[in-house]
Amino acid sequence: MLFCKKATKKAKTVASDTQEQIQTLRAQVEKLLNQKVTPALGDVADKAETAVSTARTVTNAQVENVSEQVRSQPLVAIGIVAVIGYLVGRILR
Repeated sequence: MLFCKKATKKAKTVASDTQEQIQTLRAQVEKLLNQKVTPALGDVADKAETAVSTARTVTNAQVENVSEQVRSQPLVAIGIVAVIGYLVGRILR
């Protein structure tokens, strides 16, 4: 009977120590996430936003450039589109 009480007490002590270690590890992981991961994600988001903005600006400029070329030389544009359509039709046959 004495052995059972000692074993039970030891098991409770080990369980308590394990819970404390888990809480300590949880706190350390949370601290690490807040110090390292969150700022890194913020930096990545800023870079992605900048890249999207730059891509949008370049795309808009290119669309405007092509539109201007089509307005200034509509017959050439129609010819180019016709040739591309013919080639795509020949390739897909």
